[in-house]
Parts: sequence; C-alpha cells; structure tokens
Amino acid sequence: MTKKLAFLFLCIASIGFSQTTLPLIPQPQSLERHEGIFTLTKETVIEADPNQFEAKFLQQEIKKLTGLELKIVSGANAPSKIGLYELLSGGFHNDDEAAAKFYSNRNQGKYFLNIHPNSVSILQSDPLGTFYGIQTFLQLITPGQKTAIEIPCLDIKDAPKYAWRGMHLDCARHFFSISFVKKYIDYLAMYKFNTFHWHLTDDQGWRIEIKKYPKLTQVGAYRNGSMVGHYNDQKYDSLKYGGFYTQQEIKDVVAYAAQRHITVVPEIEMPGHAVAALAAYPQYSCTGGPFEVGKQWGVLDDVFCPKEETFTFLQNILAEVIALFPSNYIHIGGDECPKTRWKSCPNCQKLIKDKGLKDEHELQSYFVQRIEKFVNSKGRKIIGWDEILEGGLAPNAAVMSWRGTEGGIAAAKQKHYVVMTPVSHCYFDYYQGDSKTEPLSIGGFLPIEKVYALEPTPNELSEEEAKYILGAQANLWTEYIATPEHVEYMIFPRMIALSEVVWGTSKPDNFGDFKERLIEQFKALDVRKINYSKVILKN
Repeated sequence: MTKKLAFLFLCIASIGFSQTTLPLIPQPQSLERHEGIFTLTKETVIEADPNQFEAKFLQQEIKKLTGLELKIVSGANAPSKIGLYELLSGGFHNDDEAAAKFYSNRNQGKYFLNIHPNSVSILQSDPLGTFYGIQTFLQLITPGQKTAIEIPCLDIKDAPKYAWRGMHLDCARHFFSISFVKKYIDYLAMYKFNTFHWHLTDDQGWRIEIKKYPKLTQVGAYRNGSMVGHYNDQKYDSLKYGGFYTQQEIKDVVAYAAQRHITVVPEIEMPGHAVAALAAYPQYSCTGGPFEVGKQWGVLDDVFCPKEETFTFLQNILAEVIALFPSNYIHIGGDECPKTRWKSCPNCQKLIKDKGLKDEHELQSYFVQRIEKFVNSKGRKIIGWDEILEGGLAPNAAVMSWRGTEGGIAAAKQKHYVVMTPVSHCYFDYYQGDSKTEPLSIGGFLPIEKVYALEPTPNELSEEEAKYILGAQANLWTEYIATPEHVEYMIFPRMIALSEVVWGTSKPDNFGDFKERLIEQFKALDVRKINYSKVILKN
C-alpha cells in the first residue's frame, strides 16, 4: 500500500487539466493524462472485499455497459485489475502538504483514480469516495463495446465542493412506483448527487402510510379526477387516481438510496398544501370541512388550523416520518400558505392576540417554530421553502430558496443554512425547448445553458456568510408529468448540467466544452434506455 501511495502522489504532484475528449461529468477537480491504455477484458479482476457493496456495484455496472462479468477477489496478483483501496490513516505523508490541504478542506467523497496500463486504483478514506471514483471510472468505458475496452491512462484527484447536491421529485401530483423511484435514485447516483428530496404530500394526494392515522392513505391518497390539459383550460376528468407508499416500501427505498450514498429527505407539507390530509381529517382545518382531495392544480385556500389538536396531529405524523427517514433534515414545506381562512377564523385571531403576534405572517412563523421545536426534540432539523422567512425565521431552520436567490441571501446573512433552488435556474418542469413542439408543461423556459450558468453562492455574501450555502438542487413538480418516461425527458440532460454546477467545476463561459462532453454522455443514456431531450442537438 505504501508504494502505491508514493507512486500516486508522484503522479498527482502537478495539478493540470486536459480532458477535451473525455466525457466526464461532473468534470473532476484535477485530471492529468498520461501515455498508455488500460485494456478492460474478461480476464480483468476487481480487487476488493467480495462482500463490499461498492465492489458488487462496479461488477454489475460493468456488465450492464459491456457484458463482461468480472470476478471480485481479495489480494489479487492479476495481470489486469481494478483495485478499490483505502488510504492509510491520515491519508498523506508529512511532505505532501498540498495534497493534505486539498483533502482536509473538501467535503466527504474525496477520491483518487489512477489508471495505468495494467491496473486501475481507486483510493479513498471512506466508501463514498470509492463510489464516486467508480462512477468516474464507469464514464470512461465506451458504452456498448463488448470485447476489449480501451481506457486512457490518467490520474484524477477529486472531491465535491457543495455538501448538498440534490434532486427533487413530486410524487403527490402524480404517483410513481417504487421501482421507478429507485431508478430515479440510480440516475442521481450516476452523476454524484447525494440528496433525494421526496415530495410526499400535497393538496392533490397524500403518499405516505401513517399507521396512527390510516385515513390519510385510505382517503387522502386518492382523488376523484384530475385536471386535463393546461390549468388555464379548467377542464377535468372524473377518473379516480392515486396511490401511496407503505412504511416498508419507504424503508426499502431509504436503504436502497443509502447504499448508493444518497440521503432521502422527506417533505410533509404544512401549514398549506394540506387539502388531501384535511379531506381525511377535516377537524384540523379552520372550517371543519367537508373537503375532497384536490383535483385542481395550484394553491388552495384550506390549510391546517394552528390549534393544539392540529399540532398533536402533525407531531404524531412527524414522529412516524422521523422513524422512517434518518436524514438530518425533515422538509416541512411552508410555502404558498394562503391566509384567507386564518383571517376569518376565530381560533386563529384569538391565537394572534394571545401570543402578541402582529399578523397572519407571524402566525405562520409561530406555526413553523412550534413544529421546529418538536423536530429538534427528536434530534433533527427542519428545512422549508423560503416563505418560512416571513414573520421571522425559526431559530435552527434551513431555507430552500426557490423564489429567487434573495431568500437564501437573507437567510445566510442571518446565519441559517441555505439550499439554492431558484425557479429561474432549477425548475425542471419548465419547458426546455420550443413550447410548440415540446410536451405540455406548466410554462416558463429553462434551457440547459441557463441551468449550467447557476452560481449557488451569490456574490452578495461575504466569505463568512457564504459558508452557510449548503449547495443547490433542482425540482421536478409533476402536475403535467404523469409517466416515468416524461420524468426522464424533463430531467435529462438538464440534471447532468446541474451535477457539474454542484460539484463545483462548472465553467459557464466555456459551455461548448461541457456540450461536447454531454453529447458523449448520450451514448450511456442510450445503452441504459433512458428517455432524454435532444433539444441541445438542434442548437
């Protein structure tokens, strides 16, 4: 191991970058090409613990891409091998100060990938680094080749810049099977995303089993019709639509994601976007109902009423949610909460007066802070859309800035953590091409060039304030997206552009280089039978 490390650090002593013909996305932090070729054949072996998930994953993915079935062996002395190695304690020799500084200043997931004529080495200090090194190596395999696969010799030193590299999927407006949710997670893993934001409840459907409140799924998971065509057409069908995930299915998804080093962050909407829950339990509204699960897209007036029994209801729900999801953050929504019912509700107006609140915005802040206190008591933190800033931010809350970057800037200046997801750059339900030829969408226009131009850390922040920017994510709202194929079309290839942004190596001024690498990526998407937009090929 010591000789391997010494050789490694000689190879990476000079930091350069040259990859005009290598289709690597996200682009590594440092890449140096060398003369020579490593040839992947059926005789190549994987040197690793045969029980290691990452080794099995590499074996399976190579088979998918090439048809080759490689053996996993420990302590191999083979003429051609791919080795998964752990760095020595500390990872660096004392005289390697530059490498040590690089390593210590980066987030988790650091790795070294060294390709020589007879061997490939992936070195890291944690399984996450192994996994990211594997994903980079897989991108160097030309998809579809079935015999001897030639891979250029090189040295890569790499690590992500941002700690939150996320993708969101709305399963409330349209429901997607567990098998597709897992496939979605696979897509995230391919491009080194580490956070899956799972939108599970909304006006139009409640998708998570809560054992204490069975009517949430018996009633709230199904609507008696949906909008047809665009919202502006105001047309509906009368077809019963819905579905939900059992707690066992959710545990299965969480475990599946964890193996691929992805954290699943659940979103349980409150105080607004709650009609599906209120259809099942109308007593937690201001009016008492009755309600039906929302057929109409958009924002509906009926919301949770901030009375004690409502807080008990929501805390019981969150207790079950927290038990299912080990994520540090629990997303509580907080967006688009109309104050119409609160303004005419005697309970709400009395609460405003009793608590000395200024208005309904401060009532929402009171609501969020009550929920935060409970979530904190369970050892977790809340994150919410940037409306939770209104009326005063809960003490430990993180903010997801969607209406622009202003909310995120304000939160970071108050020393709250922020995930940037501005609608201008990160709403993948927007059109990516000419609306006359693209599938029906909510509207808007978000070409891939604009996604690639996102800067998660605004210039308005000082160096100290910038530390509160966790990263960024894109959101896929599914009012107009009903099938897995359509989901794929809307996220690919824009998700690939975002992956390089959140990895920290995007260069918006050189979009041409990214485009060249992206088009090479399409070969892998074709082999995996992923549906993707080809709009960029027309430009």
